Amino acid sequence: MCQLLALNCAVPTAATFSFTGFAARGGITDHHDDGWGMAFFEDRACRLFVDHRPSAHSPLADLVKRWPIKSTNIVAHLRKATRGPVVLENCHPFLRQLGTRHWIFAHNGDLPDYIPSLTGRYRPVGETDSERAFCALLDGLCERFEEREPDLDELFDQLQALTREIAAHGVFNFMMSNGQVLFTHCSTHLYYVERSWPFSTAQLVDADVSIDFSHHMSPEDAVAVVATSPLTDEAWTRFAPGTLAMFRDGRLTRTADVPVPPHVLEKACLPLEKVGAESRLDAVG
Repeated sequence: MCQLLALNCAVPTAATFSFTGFAARGGITDHHDDGWGMAFFEDRACRLFVDHRPSAHSPLADLVKRWPIKSTNIVAHLRKATRGPVVLENCHPFLRQLGTRHWIFAHNGDLPDYIPSLTGRYRPVGETDSERAFCALLDGLCERFEEREPDLDELFDQLQALTREIAAHGVFNFMMSNGQVLFTHCSTHLYYVERSWPFSTAQLVDADVSIDFSHHMSPEDAVAVVATSPLTDEAWTRFAPGTLAMFRDGRLTRTADVPVPPHVLEKACLPLEKVGAESRLDAVG
């Protein structure tokens, strides 16, 4: 399976610290070495970097680690290929336009029997089930809202219905953003941490790097970091399987329950009696 990382921030923030640890999982501390990608929103559009080489050994990843690009919504992905060869067009995140905004999507999981009927408005470039699912999500949003830009609660409600349909086919952990907010869905494994004033010190799990956020952040800053597994020694909260979440301005603002099929939980060795989506599992360091 792949690895996911996203940041949602109240003010534009750099992700160099988080990405330094995350990138090590692409060939040093873990084996997710079939390509990587990272997207940084700047209002309605985004900067997208993708590479089919392992992030731990990619010159492009080294550039991103050193370049403090500031953004309010950032999505990154490390690929462990299950469907489609190791080529650039199969690297996440994927980018498409819906209305007057760019949308970004990254997926961790497997949808073995998911073959959606696409309208042709959005078509995959590569061969992954992930990109097909993204095209289906955008098709559904486009059909529901046409040319109108919905408010965020309407958007969340429609995304919940679309996610329910796709998640019935397999493991569907994803991160998705339109530059305003960050949407995440947990089928099996997903954690988050919220940072706000007064900030403290954090140590990366995958690299001998620490930072005192109080020296770099102001009282106006707030940052939510979401990842497949904790990146630091902070107290992270694990999402219950089935949780669809929306983050805005560095805070978790809304959740909903999208039931995970029993066969998906069993395959992931998770208990069938899961915690409800409105409650949070124990924090981990």
